[in-house]
Amino acid sequence: MSESMGHVTVDGRNFDLEKLSGEARQQALNINLVDEEIRRLQVKLAICQTARHAYAIALQAALPKDQ
Repeated sequence: MSESMGHVTVDGRNFDLEKLSGEARQQALNINLVDEEIRRLQVKLAICQTARHAYAIALQAALPKDQ
């Protein structure tokens, strides 16, 4: 689903938001809000994965070399 300028696209079909029922508009809004949260969480996950990788490199450098 994508939403732009008063229109929403669902499964390749374009709809005017103003012509949809209140329930359909609410569901489109709900999907939009959830999509935004997913994007936010993906950024947070990428930050955590980068930090974990850096910690793993630091750990490798800090381990004894003779074992």
